[in-house]
Amino acid sequence: MTRVPFPKMQRPLVAILRGLKPEETEGVVGALIETGFTAIEIPLNSPDPFRSIEIAVRLAPADCLIGAGTVLTVEQVNSLEAAGGRLMVSPNVEPAVIEAAAAKGMVTLPGVFTATEALAAARAGATGLKFFPASVLGPSGINAIRAVLPPELIIAAVGGVSDANFGEYVRGGISAFGLGSSLYKPGMTAAEVRERGVKTIEAYDLAIGAGK
Repeated sequence: MTRVPFPKMQRPLVAILRGLKPEETEGVVGALIETGFTAIEIPLNSPDPFRSIEIAVRLAPADCLIGAGTVLTVEQVNSLEAAGGRLMVSPNVEPAVIEAAAAKGMVTLPGVFTATEALAAARAGATGLKFFPASVLGPSGINAIRAVLPPELIIAAVGGVSDANFGEYVRGGISAFGLGSSLYKPGMTAAEVRERGVKTIEAYDLAIGAGK
């Protein structure tokens, strides 16, 4: 079993850019990197996603983690590698997909909701777990499941988490998040995304500082 470690980041925040178009990628991704984001996920149900990933990879500094979300097949993992992506996020636990991505040196974050799914993902070698929808489980639900998991797994809360409620998760010991519609929606300008990015980073830093 191969488990690729999650890279050290000042802020383990993944920006989820669902619906991003290739012609918007440079402006939006550039704005997020400027505000302090170092992990970008472009879901595969976006228009021409691998093209957008290629653009983002070329644009981003080497320490940024760029990749795809909604990855469902090994074939998509292969296409992600061809585009230069190093982050594989899936909505489910498919061991063959996790194993294929890990074998290529990708950071893997499959989506889970139950202890059964979480343990299956851990056995497959996932880097970490994307608990979704986090708004349903809440920090207490996520922590109840985390108690039976390998301690080296990164635990990320996704779905209903934003700058408005970082604090309750941080107080529960959860510091990694995936951020979607609170950060980006299709049609937003790069300037609008930058504004939301700044607000999000400020709120995260405040929550982490208060949680220490």
